[in-house]
Amino acid sequence: MIRNLTNRIILIVVVVALAVWIDLSREIELLNPITDEALFSRNVEPRLGLDLQGGLQVLLEADIPADQTIDPEAMEVARQIVQQRTDALGVNENVIQVAGDRRIVGEFPGLEDTESVLATIQQTGLLEFVDTGDYYPEPGTILVTDYSPTGEPVEVAEGETIYHTIMTGAEVDSVVVGQDTLNSNYVINFALKSNGAKIFGDHTTANTGKYLAIVLDKQVISAPVINDPIIGGQGTISGNFTLEEANAFAIQLRYGSLPVPLKIVETRIIGPTLGADSLNKSVVAGLIGMIIVVLFMVIYYRLPGIVAVLSILIYAAIAFAVFKWFHFTLTLPGIAGFMLSTGTALDSNILIFERMKEELRNGKTLNQAMDQGWTRAWSSIRDSNLAAIITSVILFWFGSSFGATIVKGFSLTLALGVIISLFTAVYVTRTLLALFLRTFKPQNYERWFGL
Repeated sequence: MIRNLTNRIILIVVVVALAVWIDLSREIELLNPITDEALFSRNVEPRLGLDLQGGLQVLLEADIPADQTIDPEAMEVARQIVQQRTDALGVNENVIQVAGDRRIVGEFPGLEDTESVLATIQQTGLLEFVDTGDYYPEPGTILVTDYSPTGEPVEVAEGETIYHTIMTGAEVDSVVVGQDTLNSNYVINFALKSNGAKIFGDHTTANTGKYLAIVLDKQVISAPVINDPIIGGQGTISGNFTLEEANAFAIQLRYGSLPVPLKIVETRIIGPTLGADSLNKSVVAGLIGMIIVVLFMVIYYRLPGIVAVLSILIYAAIAFAVFKWFHFTLTLPGIAGFMLSTGTALDSNILIFERMKEELRNGKTLNQAMDQGWTRAWSSIRDSNLAAIITSVILFWFGSSFGATIVKGFSLTLALGVIISLFTAVYVTRTLLALFLRTFKPQNYERWFGL
């Protein structure tokens, strides 16, 4: 029999209580009992994918000859820039990922304004170094400059100030994040090409003490003071940067424009009505399947079947809590993976129960049958779950490499479900069955176990 049964029951109760708390909440918040201030807060709102709430999926491809090699780092930076641009539009829960060697897949669940997103992600971007003199423009300020990529005259509205662009990001040769030797603050060190070095040197020599705004797509991202003339083509931008801010700033300077031109090769818009209909049908199908499984387990396995049903409910509560807590996006393929892992959990229970019934038929005591059932079924349970996890890893790699987000969603929920089902089948089911047997002490095995 199981040792430390009480401790196992306490652990199960705590885990289930936490899972149910997360499942029934939209936000988890812990308050200081004295000051009533929030010590911890986390949004656990369920995230639904494109196929469940509608939205936009767009496939981007590098707009360069097919025989030209693309640097993987350049594609990753292009992905980061597209991510930043769409985030700036207020698009929530968007997923941007590199697919293969030359493609990027973007998914925008719940998106309504598709035109602005499509226009934004195709922009090549324009990085400018703008002379603002004694005026300090706050980051985020929109500046009107005298530079136009097409060479057309810039139109200025009445009362607007036009600022001079001394050079563009085309003159930046390299950018790295470093640390100030005096105070260990993070700084951005940059080097310019030969022509840019002369332009920058002349300007900084003549404008020491003035502001030089760094502008991306006419929006200020920083406006440092020119402390000293910067000659030789190398300089440092200092400020109260965190490491993350410095890295993000360096990316903007290094790749103010997309390092790889992108073109849209496919778009797919899913209406919210279709997504809601898919969700409703998935829920109905899941309920019908669960009812059939419950009836089979209870009728065929009797007491162990009831325990298995409770274990599956606990499994579902824990799995849904994990999805909500870690902000995994639920999709139709993901729900399919979840259902399949539920079947895996039932498989484990069935293997254990059949082994127990064999031992009882061979005249073993109930305690012996339980121990032998778990011991002899374990190797099969271990191997089947391990095979499912390996398959999930392969599918996830395939989905990541080729942009098959449907495959990724399926493999992720399948793997998580298998891991959780292994815990519930081996730990929860065994503990609950031992508790029931200790409480009821059945004598008629044929009636209680369906022999």
